Amino acid sequence: MSTHRIVMAIAPGMPIFEAAVPCMIFGVDRSHVVSPWYEFSVVAVGGEPVPLLPAFQFDTATPSGDLERADTLVVPACLNVHDCPPPELVDVVRDAYRRGVRILSICSGAFVLAAAGILDGRRATTHWVHADELARQYPSVRVDPSVLYIEDGNVITSAGTVAGIDACLHLVRSDHGAAVAAEVARRIVMPPHRDGGQAQYFRPITAPTSGDNWLAPLLDWVTAELHRPITNADLAAHARVSVRTIERRFADVLGLSPLQWVLSQRVRRAQQMLEDTDQPVARIADACGFGTPAGLRAHFTRVTGVSPTVYRKTFQARA
Repeated sequence: MSTHRIVMAIAPGMPIFEAAVPCMIFGVDRSHVVSPWYEFSVVAVGGEPVPLLPAFQFDTATPSGDLERADTLVVPACLNVHDCPPPELVDVVRDAYRRGVRILSICSGAFVLAAAGILDGRRATTHWVHADELARQYPSVRVDPSVLYIEDGNVITSAGTVAGIDACLHLVRSDHGAAVAAEVARRIVMPPHRDGGQAQYFRPITAPTSGDNWLAPLLDWVTAELHRPITNADLAAHARVSVRTIERRFADVLGLSPLQWVLSQRVRRAQQMLEDTDQPVARIADACGFGTPAGLRAHFTRVTGVSPTVYRKTFQARA
């Protein structure tokens, strides 16, 4: 079995964490787990020492010739998604794709892949904060901000930061099997497997802050009444308008139906209570208007991708 060569291409201003993830997964010798392990190297595009953020400089990158030998190319996050990616890095990605190299982007590294044209017509993801911008800049990319990572042929895109670890472990699993990937995950104290289709943690949908003099008081009323059932008729009665007006106004301002927005606020309230209190799930379900623990679990899991119990274990503040 030949050694699989993984090369990470870095450019000035890339965040340290996203650049460190592939080094941690692929760059540590794990031949005691499986042999041969990967041959891993880092190439500084342009050949000069690369300053990463915050205040860190990468001086030991290998010669650019490694790029031509790569079986897998990794592109970490960009610093500023509003700036054009370095042309040299875009060329590296485009050339690798033409040679049939497997390509992985982490977080906003998807912008580099999109600039190279290799995401056109593909489903791809990035950090949810940048998803709208990726779709705006590259309308031919089918941006899905709801998942941890997406594999489309030999192109893999991952969501923000820690999702890059999941995507790297996915490659280990594809190359060496689930047992090896699970062992690597244990070594770095990570869950052995989070499926790529699992949701990125729920992005709260907040009330608009401008141009909403008519709607804002109604939204405030909803957040104060989340403990009880709320229908479109209730909203219309409180606002003293028709149900049709309520539905149209929510769609125009929030891009959601009234009941979708109410559900988002119930989930948001549940998140806050799971993070900040020790109240039992039954009490949280009642306070957020889900009625029963089963109702809370069903809606919460569908929206966030994880159960209330898992969410609490992950995010609850500890003294």
